[in-house]
Amino acid sequence: MHNNARQMGRSVIRDRQTPMLITLLRSLLFASALLIALLAIGFVLFVNSIDRAQNRSEAKADGIVVLTGGEARIDRAVNLLSEGRAKRLLISGVHPSTTSSQLRRRYPKAAPLFECCIDLDKQALNTSGNADETQAWAKRQKFNSLIVVTSSYHMPRTLLELRRAMPSVELIPYAVVPRKMNITSWWTDSETTRRLFLEYVKLIPALARYGLAQLLGTQAPAGTP
Repeated sequence: MHNNARQMGRSVIRDRQTPMLITLLRSLLFASALLIALLAIGFVLFVNSIDRAQNRSEAKADGIVVLTGGEARIDRAVNLLSEGRAKRLLISGVHPSTTSSQLRRRYPKAAPLFECCIDLDKQALNTSGNADETQAWAKRQKFNSLIVVTSSYHMPRTLLELRRAMPSVELIPYAVVPRKMNITSWWTDSETTRRLFLEYVKLIPALARYGLAQLLGTQAPAGTP
């Protein structure tokens, strides 16, 4: 009798737990599907926000900052400085072994500018570090406006990090469209899709840091690369 009663009790508990587990599983599946859908929508919005054409802006500013790591970024920034678009240029994220002399040899027409008006940042290891080093540089130079030069797909994250680090400085984006990336028809090129998705994954925490900075009214700490 006692054994039968215990078995019946266990059966009742299992009968009660099964619908709860099914409901929990359905909720988890729904939440996962919703999260995937939101991420997919966000990715499409991100890709659609990227510049497809090379920048032709004639804007001027106090300074120029270029982030290393992409095709033709430094070339464009040096050209902007030589055109008189700003007083000084910061090349942020330069490899520690790279010297000013090496860069002068690479850009012989702009060699005089390396003597007077180009600064090298060798401390930054990632985009958030670029932003922090740029903020310190702009503060030393007392600059209130900057032309920002980086690859078009990298520009949204760069602007978020810079605005987090220096909310009072005017930022003028100058996007460089990589020739090797088919951003217009990104879904037809697996390498372009991969690079864009990786950039989107890095954009999400940058957006969170920027949102936190806005919420707190302070500069949020730097984070992921």
